Amino acid sequence: MDGTVLVADDDRTIRTVLTQALTRAGCKVHATSSLTTLMRWVGEGKGDVVISDVVMPDGNGLEMLPKISQDRPGLPVIVISAQNTIMTAIQAAEAEAYDYLPKPFDLPDLMKRTARALELKRRAPSEPREDVADRPDELPLVGRTQVMQALYRLVARVMNTDLPVLISGESGTGKSLIGRAIHDFSDRRTLPFVTVTAADLQNLEGPARVLARVKGGTVLIDEIADIDDEIQARIVRMMDAPGDHVPRFMATSQSDLGAAMESGRVRQDLYYRLCGATIHVPALRERVDDIPLLAEHFLQRAERDGAPKRQLSDEAEELFRAYSWPGNVRQLENAVRRLVLTSRADEINRSEVEIVLGSQPEMEPVLGGVDPEKLSASVERHLRRYFDLHGNMLPPPGLYARILREVELPLIEIALDATGGNQAKCADLLGINRNTLRKKITDLDIQVTRRRKLM
Repeated sequence: MDGTVLVADDDRTIRTVLTQALTRAGCKVHATSSLTTLMRWVGEGKGDVVISDVVMPDGNGLEMLPKISQDRPGLPVIVISAQNTIMTAIQAAEAEAYDYLPKPFDLPDLMKRTARALELKRRAPSEPREDVADRPDELPLVGRTQVMQALYRLVARVMNTDLPVLISGESGTGKSLIGRAIHDFSDRRTLPFVTVTAADLQNLEGPARVLARVKGGTVLIDEIADIDDEIQARIVRMMDAPGDHVPRFMATSQSDLGAAMESGRVRQDLYYRLCGATIHVPALRERVDDIPLLAEHFLQRAERDGAPKRQLSDEAEELFRAYSWPGNVRQLENAVRRLVLTSRADEINRSEVEIVLGSQPEMEPVLGGVDPEKLSASVERHLRRYFDLHGNMLPPPGLYARILREVELPLIEIALDATGGNQAKCADLLGINRNTLRKKITDLDIQVTRRRKLM
């Protein structure tokens, strides 16, 4: 890399790490803990890229972005922040930040982004919106994992476009919340936001009533894949002829809408009208590191609402992380609310969590007949959770053999059950030699029961 980078952060360790890394990469670095100093450097024409924290002792880094844009049009600013809500990403996007990363950030990733910022000329800035400071400082879209930060950045990019938006994700992940956030922070925020179900479109007058309610705002069609073909056709006509006040259209779906289209459950013409921008909201088990953060968020919310102050013990938090959360964030919130009311002490212990969660439920496929999750993805999720439970320590040695045994044992047992205990058929089904199967049955101590299998 070649250029001068201005670093502003009140954390001396971060300043030191960034200075050393950028210097080794070939950059000149000016580092400060003061926004005042940073703005003086910018005004003097120093720097090719700025890396700035948000919360500083003498001000807010985001509030300085319009001034930087005015003084130095085209100067890329990379915002880093310990704040973890969608609000920070949206404010950074609205203030024309070149990029945004949450803390703790991945240093190689930040270096790559800095290199791109040095190479690419930033687009001309636009006027910042004056009402950003008047917005709430927190939304219930909390997460600092990579998948959530990527989602935040995507929301920030699409919110002020007129593209239709398709929001997919399992039940309880917050699909409608994402749609509402896009509307509330868009240019249409002063206009109505209307959620539409199949019942709202049952008769011929339904689309006209919806358009009259929305008045050029945003229409969110709930669970589009569950709507029958006749009503889907009405939605197509409504999108093609919206009248004088054209609204923005969004839709949510628990299922893969592309697969639903291929299977004939969703009309092609509707699918292609809705998928201008696609946003996938990750399941909670796909962002395990956000679970303690969300639990703390809901504990604090309950306390603000007048409930007793509570916190999770380390063992309770570990169980929260290991649980599959088939109901996702909605289930997590309900579990936390119940624990706040039923816990006998300030610290919620593991046994209390076990009572509330009960035995871990079986994971059901999402609605709509979607193909089940690929085995490799399920295994990967299980292994990542297994490593996460060990924190900064590695699992005990012999992991390879243990994992293979855990997969091999149920595979052979299920195959034997499917073939009625007939080892010749089971070996053929598995694609292994019969003697190999017999040895594995002995080694794994599998009980074989011969019975007639009705097929």
